[in-house]
Amino acid sequence: PNNYGKYEQGAAEILDHVRSEKDAAVFAYTEKFDGAKIDASNIKVTEEEIKEAYELVGEELTGIIRKALFHIRDYHERQRQNSWFESKPNGTMLGQKVTPMETCGVYVPGGKAVYPSSVLMNIVPAHVAGVKNIIMTTPPGKDGKVTANTLVAAKEAGATKVYKVGGAQAIAAMAFGTE
Repeated sequence: PNNYGKYEQGAAEILDHVRSEKDAAVFAYTEKFDGAKIDASNIKVTEEEIKEAYELVGEELTGIIRKALFHIRDYHERQRQNSWFESKPNGTMLGQKVTPMETCGVYVPGGKAVYPSSVLMNIVPAHVAGVKNIIMTTPPGKDGKVTANTLVAAKEAGATKVYKVGGAQAIAAMAFGTE
């Protein structure tokens, strides 16, 4: 048996609060759960933060991330499905149309479970499928920053935007939208 039931009410409250209060709720939960003061001016990861992350990570780990990225992309490219249509002599038409979503959101855990592979395995399938806008959310540390290797992996994999928000509030923000 799982214990999901005991968390359901708390998660539902977070979802409702973010739906109604939008960014204000996201900022409050980020401070409550992650200990970081995030607001409209710093919730989105900047190019400067990404550049700093590359310097912190270094060339060796960046090379390892790129090698993993190559293999993960190769795997997912083999799974790609194409549209197809077939007309039968009796006039029946069969087929499928495969169309990528315009935008998708991916969630990458933070805290003690920070792995660049989580970033790659979330973003690469969407990228290979042809999604144009890949929005990633991940919780910040108390310093308001995202782990450097997470940012490098996100940039290498093709995330369009990265926001410093985690937990149910991040899922709610992506599902319902905020400012």
